[in-house]
Amino acid sequence: MEVLHSAIAILGAILLIIRFKVDPVISLLLACIYLGLATGLGAEGTVTQITGGFGEIMAEVGLLIGFGVLIGALLHAMGTFSDLVEILAHRVGRRLPYAMAGTLATIFPSIYVDVQVVLAAPMAKESAPAVDRRHGLPWLAGAMAIGIFAGYVFVVPGLAAVAIAGLMEVPLGEYLLYGLPIGLTTALVTTFLFRLLLGRGYWNEASDYDRDFDREAAGNADGALVEAEDGPVAGRAAALPLWVRLLPILVPLVLIASGAIAGVAGASNPVLTFLGDANIALFLGLLIAFLMVRTSIGADGVGGVLGSGFQTTGEILLVTGVGGSLGAVIAESGMDQTLESLFSVNESAPVVISILLAWLIAAVLHFAIGSVSVGAITAAGIISPIVGSLGVDPVVIALAIASGAMFALHVNSNFFWMFSTLLDLSTKGSLKTLTMATSLGAVVSLPLVLVASVVAAAV
Repeated sequence: MEVLHSAIAILGAILLIIRFKVDPVISLLLACIYLGLATGLGAEGTVTQITGGFGEIMAEVGLLIGFGVLIGALLHAMGTFSDLVEILAHRVGRRLPYAMAGTLATIFPSIYVDVQVVLAAPMAKESAPAVDRRHGLPWLAGAMAIGIFAGYVFVVPGLAAVAIAGLMEVPLGEYLLYGLPIGLTTALVTTFLFRLLLGRGYWNEASDYDRDFDREAAGNADGALVEAEDGPVAGRAAALPLWVRLLPILVPLVLIASGAIAGVAGASNPVLTFLGDANIALFLGLLIAFLMVRTSIGADGVGGVLGSGFQTTGEILLVTGVGGSLGAVIAESGMDQTLESLFSVNESAPVVISILLAWLIAAVLHFAIGSVSVGAITAAGIISPIVGSLGVDPVVIALAIASGAMFALHVNSNFFWMFSTLLDLSTKGSLKTLTMATSLGAVVSLPLVLVASVVAAAV
């Protein structure tokens, strides 16, 4: 019954938001209450999971969201994104979505997905008109989505990739050897397919953007966050070389990646661990951006820029936290045990059947629980005890789990709401971009895993 009630709660929340225009926070809380009471958690248990899930998500991503949004506001005030977009548009042009998807999948998988979307979203909004006046933002949104999660599950040291490899006892080097080409190919092919979909009347500007979103202003680098932005910022701050103005992003990325790589290599130390922590790294980036803007427009001007960022941060934090509440209630309902009893793995099954079953288990778990990493880890926990008797290389089963775990990221994920608010998309628009792109990516990567099984068998 947990599966049925979870489906009712999720579909009910989607219906309330899209059909009846109920605010996402209210819709998600109603889904939490229904699911908790329907699955026997009781009034006290339901409240505990709602508040506990909210708190856990805030502990994990609260500071990341706040620091990241403020960095974005300050960089925008300096004209950093508009200058970067101008260069990219000149050198890459309409291929920017492919460049973004490939880069996120292969270069930045060590960065938390929450950090990636916070840092990449402002660039996507700025560059959208240069890519395609009508479909630029949804295309870049889809490219961001698949780039982030293809790297997250396939490319070491992505968190989900490392977790899956560890549970399946696959050496990280072997996992990377197969996962890197699969992740990159998945990101690029999915970006191409998503563009074809957009060209067939898939996107509706009237309903797929947030009600308050001004598409014309999104690509306008001169759209002021504060009045002071048109004065001193356009002068002294913009006079700084672009690479200097990008330091608030580059420094955190280098620190986080260095910490992650050192951890994998067993060469970490307390200083590197401290500086490589995503919260500390982003705070240092925020401090650099603050000092740049402060010297350009003074205390009052930088206060106005930060004030705008704080307003955005509050909205994102609330809806993200409630998304975490729904995930906590679903997890507490016993979904993983129910699915484990529903699926039984035949040890003598053909290779294709074993791969498909591993993919399906991970896909269903992710769809129900709302976390790519938790879905992947739970699936690996179910399958790992018998993987040695399947007659399939463990790395292939691990890759199948990674592929399935991307499937259909939707409203029960806190990332969904971060993505939606940061890109000014409606719930329907996020379903059309994030959910569709990750679903396409899961399907695109599956045949690549089958190819990997042939290669692994031949080695």
